[in-house]
Amino acid sequence: MAGYGDKNAAQAYWTAAGYVVPDGATDAQITSALQRGSLVIDRYEHKFPGRRTGGFAQERAWPRTGASTYYGEAIPEADIPAAIVNASFEAAFLELTNPGSLSPVITGSSTVKREKVGQIEIEYSSSSTMSFEDMIKLATPFVLTIEGMLWMFFVPCLPAILVV
Repeated sequence: MAGYGDKNAAQAYWTAAGYVVPDGATDAQITSALQRGSLVIDRYEHKFPGRRTGGFAQERAWPRTGASTYYGEAIPEADIPAAIVNASFEAAFLELTNPGSLSPVITGSSTVKREKVGQIEIEYSSSSTMSFEDMIKLATPFVLTIEGMLWMFFVPCLPAILVV
């Protein structure tokens, strides 16, 4: 599987952003982080306009056919906007420095309700009072930098008008 952009482009982006790749990070770790970063961006596909240019067999959500920006500017069907690639680099850096941080695993049945360590005792809310959708929302990381890069490629949410 290929990620958005390549290792050299990612490292140039990280350097320009002032990010320092951890000492000892191998090429394989960086490549894996780029893959996971791209998967994070693809989770937003339901918000992207248009459809995959290569159909359902296309590996990534981009490039897209019939896509336009929030403001209606057409995006050529062979293009992957720089902001999409850069957002994947942001996600990849988070994954490189903290693997798995952008892909939490939710198991509501094994949620800790009460925890005591020494004299400190903490009680958490019970998962039985929370819907699965709410648990997903609470567990899904929100990275403002990534959201800021992607918003221009989201389908606008227009108010619905109900006609009777």
